[in-house]
Amino acid sequence: MQNTSKTWPLNAIVYQIYPRSFQDSNNDGVGDLQGIISRLQYLADLGINTVWLSPIYPSPMVDFGYDVADYCDIDPVYGTLDDFKELLAECHKHDIKLLMDLIPNHTSTQHKWFLESKKSKKNAFRDYYIWKNAHPGSGGVPNNWLSCFGGSGWEFDAETGQYYLHSFAKEQADLNWRNPAVVKEMLNVLRFWLDLGIDGFRVDVPEWMIKDDKFRDEPENPDYKPGPQSDPYQQLIHKYTHAQKEYLEIVKQFIEVLEEYEHKFMVTEVWSPSEQMIKVYNEIERDFFAPFNFFIITHPWEARIHRQVIDHYDSRVTHVYTPTYVLGSHDKSRTATRIGHAQLRVAALLLFTLRGIPFIYYGEEIGMEDTLIPPEKVHDPFEKNIPGMGLGRDPERTPMQWDNKIFAGFSEHEPWLPVNDNYRQVNVEKLTGDDESLHALYKELIAMRQNSEALLTGKYSSWDTGVDDIFAYTRHAGSEVILVILNYSNKPHKITLPFRKGKLLLDSHGIIEKGTDMLLYNLVVPANNGYLVNI
Repeated sequence: MQNTSKTWPLNAIVYQIYPRSFQDSNNDGVGDLQGIISRLQYLADLGINTVWLSPIYPSPMVDFGYDVADYCDIDPVYGTLDDFKELLAECHKHDIKLLMDLIPNHTSTQHKWFLESKKSKKNAFRDYYIWKNAHPGSGGVPNNWLSCFGGSGWEFDAETGQYYLHSFAKEQADLNWRNPAVVKEMLNVLRFWLDLGIDGFRVDVPEWMIKDDKFRDEPENPDYKPGPQSDPYQQLIHKYTHAQKEYLEIVKQFIEVLEEYEHKFMVTEVWSPSEQMIKVYNEIERDFFAPFNFFIITHPWEARIHRQVIDHYDSRVTHVYTPTYVLGSHDKSRTATRIGHAQLRVAALLLFTLRGIPFIYYGEEIGMEDTLIPPEKVHDPFEKNIPGMGLGRDPERTPMQWDNKIFAGFSEHEPWLPVNDNYRQVNVEKLTGDDESLHALYKELIAMRQNSEALLTGKYSSWDTGVDDIFAYTRHAGSEVILVILNYSNKPHKITLPFRKGKLLLDSHGIIEKGTDMLLYNLVVPANNGYLVNI
């Protein structure tokens, strides 16, 4: 079941591209496929060997591609199917694998299946979606199920007199995965893209695909506290709409399709607690598969907590399986905003030295941060439905900052979202010319990881340091042992480790020269700093 360390995807460095915001080639203010092609050499130079594209399917863009109107084509705003074929070929020329975003839970209400489904209760496509009569008692919505984007999860269709379910925006109708016809249609969607030669999929919100077939009301969450920053979706415990066990059987069918081809990879979005994630590994039990691990995003940025969480996760995800680690995404505030710029080098060392596949969100390698979006420029349906609560996702989706020219080199036209005001200081052109920049550190760590058996597949073990703010662990393969020491605080700390000495491989700030002999007893670790030491 386990691959050799030098083969993909175990050696994958995955870079997520949000296509609308990466590079605009035709100056309409929106990124596109030709723009991505023009930047592939940049990714190759960084050391990226895998790109994951957020959705590029035809879409009304209510949720910017996550409302799919056609699973087997490209939205004109991004280009054509021929442009995609060119992108795929160019990726492979640069030794970069390409993962597509698969959105199986729902389609756009403009998808031909839904347009047929809503024509009548007897339409052949009616059961492609989840339709229910009004509640027999209240005459209102069928039950209390909620939308993740605010309000009820049910929308009334006056033409047929029933409600349809939408777990997200009302323009995103949930597919009925209990219908074998839907399963067959979607498995053929996978085959369409695999036949073109893509290397796999990232699967969006698969935990929502199956709902309780009795449509029972969900219980109230006793821990929910209403307030100006409280997400109303959390007022219920989603025991009937989220992570139903049958969804894993569908994921298995996805993987069976991948296994019809050679060397294809699938990663699934999982927002459940760690035990549920371990269950996913154990239930699927397939090579070339992994669920996303968002623990670094969802837990406080504290060394003590990270050690606890990672120790537990790594001990349960044995070497039979492939762990994953994510610092940022298109749905969560950027890393620089969450933890501060001072800790970005520590975060980089953490991401690239843990056991598993690291995922980079575009712009993290230069320290991009959230952008303030004026109300009149908001696009995200989450923010539009629940304004002013800090739930919007536009701030982390702003244009890539390439240089200090107008609109940061992303476009010559005003972009669809504002460019961050810091683009003159934080941009690729400036940082790639600086050997001491965060970008240079990313590049060095990626190269180091790809040439180290210990960092690729070695055993992970954490070590007590006597200081809560210090996270220390080793990666061990054969005779190679690498010690990682990370200071999560803005103060220096003296630590004691059960090792006498070692040779410095990397100082996150370049203060100590590589190859320096390091005495590891009573070692003082500077504030916001990290070391890699060969012991």
